[in-house]
Amino acid sequence: MNTSFHKAQSICRTLRSAGYTALLAGGCVRDRLLGVEPKDYDIATAATPDEVAALFPKCIPVGVAFGVQIVILDHEQFEVATFRTDGAYSDGRRPDSVRFTTAEEDALRRDFTVNALFMDPETEEIIDYVNGRADLEARCIRAVGDPVQRFEEDHLRLMRAIRFASQLDFAIDPDTYTAVSQCAPLLKQISPERIRNELERILTQPRAHIAFQRLYDTGLLAEFFPELCDAVGCEQPPQFHPEGDVFTHTLLLLEHLENPSFTLAMGALLHDIGKPPTQTFEDRIRFNFHEKVGAEMSKVICRRLRMSNEESERITWLVANHMRIACAQEMRESKRKRLVREEGFEELLDLMRLDCLGCHRDLSLYDWLKDYAEKLPKKVARPELLVNGKDLIALGYAPGPQFKEILVTLEDLQLENQLSTNEEALAYIQEHWPLG
Repeated sequence: MNTSFHKAQSICRTLRSAGYTALLAGGCVRDRLLGVEPKDYDIATAATPDEVAALFPKCIPVGVAFGVQIVILDHEQFEVATFRTDGAYSDGRRPDSVRFTTAEEDALRRDFTVNALFMDPETEEIIDYVNGRADLEARCIRAVGDPVQRFEEDHLRLMRAIRFASQLDFAIDPDTYTAVSQCAPLLKQISPERIRNELERILTQPRAHIAFQRLYDTGLLAEFFPELCDAVGCEQPPQFHPEGDVFTHTLLLLEHLENPSFTLAMGALLHDIGKPPTQTFEDRIRFNFHEKVGAEMSKVICRRLRMSNEESERITWLVANHMRIACAQEMRESKRKRLVREEGFEELLDLMRLDCLGCHRDLSLYDWLKDYAEKLPKKVARPELLVNGKDLIALGYAPGPQFKEILVTLEDLQLENQLSTNEEALAYIQEHWPLG
């Protein structure tokens, strides 16, 4: 019993031996039918949460009121949920009450038909009450039952419809698509944390560019990300951006994401968010200081989506520096070494690659800088300082603004190989910042 599937089978056998129906349910069934190894296995059963807990020594009662126990087997977690039907949803997130019921009624309360399939864990027979298998074969995301009702129950299903369709490379059923557009204003009632989490799933999975086009087309994007909608139709100088407007450019960056971190993906999404408010028409279309404006806008957006301080700082830094890295070849050696050693440089370099692929597709500067960074030894990029603050105090300098000026200047000279010893550094200090 060394795979997740075999462990899930074992849990089902235990439940069945005790007289309860137990089936694999939801996404794991969908993925197995698509030939994809599921990330996790969920189990639906006729056993109540208390009955599940009585059968397994290690359980976590994460959602007993909704019929959910987490069963731990060989250090792996499996969600085991009682067949249920839901009462009214007054908060647009969770049902006010649930009633334990049959597998068929359980399927009818789920979000999309391809996620409402069951599988017999022993025979691998598919149990389908919603024509989900036909939709899977047709590569179609369709809401179970009335799509408006499904979205009114849990508003996050609006974004999930887009995510599943892009992730699986499926179409969206026309009635479901229409309902997404109709119900788009409901998104404003979703907590920022839930939107942030769904955004991460969309951005770090394949075909994020398709998802964001659909988010815009359905009106969802305007509800939680209005700043990005301003990029639509925001013209760029064709000699630098033959691909078109800022939104088109941004989607091209998303198209070239390859298993990105969330912060890199957000950096790609927001890197030109400052262009619409800074657009001017002079000798040509210009976006002066758009990276600075974009960094401030990114900070506001990250705060609005309740991102962690660490995420917010990295995303804002990427946006603020995405133009700076493009000048790396012309930088002084000290400045370039400081750039390469900054925390986050690898993500910034990857953002540079994406930015190039999103317009002129010339990667020569990216390739040069990548080669430079890879060949630069860490001790050369961050050498041991020739002089420190204690040395300055010993020389008779008082701590203050001049301290930083002296230390930064000396390190710059050291990085440019103009100073190499403590004696040379001390002599330089006495010559350029004499005491008394």
